[in-house]
Amino acid sequence: MIEKLIPQRDPFLFVADEYEVFENEIKTSYTFSKELDFFKGHFPSNPIVPGVILSEHCFQSAAALMGYIAKEGLKSLAVVSRIQSAKFKKMVKVDETIHTKTTLIEEMGNAAFFKSIVTSSEGLKVLIIEFACTIVTEE
Repeated sequence: MIEKLIPQRDPFLFVADEYEVFENEIKTSYTFSKELDFFKGHFPSNPIVPGVILSEHCFQSAAALMGYIAKEGLKSLAVVSRIQSAKFKKMVKVDETIHTKTTLIEEMGNAAFFKSIVTSSEGLKVLIIEFACTIVTEE
C-alpha cells in the first residue's frame, strides 16, 4: 500500500496503490474520478484537473520513491522546496488516468532532485516537471 510509503491520505492522496520501482525511478498512476471535489469548481462546465494537482501527484510519487528507498517509508517530512521547471502539455479531464515516471536525479545533503514525466493512457505527454524536495523535521 502506498500509505506505508508517504504521509498523504484521502482526500489529498493522488497516487494509486499500484507502483513499480526500478533503482532510482518509480512508475505510478492515478485515475481522476468525477467524484473528486475540485471538479465541482474548476471549470465546472468543462472540468479539468488543476495543474497544481498534477504537480502534487508528481511530488507524492517522489515521496513514495524516497520512502521505498528508505525501506520503511518516510520517517521525516519531505516538502517541495523548489520547482525548477514545469511544462503542461495536455489537459486531463474527468475519469482520465495518468501514468508517471519519476526519477531521482541527485541527492545533496537533505535535498533530493527529481524529474517527473506524466503521460495520458494514450501515451501523450501531459506534464514534464523538475523539482526538489527537502527533508525537514516535523514540528
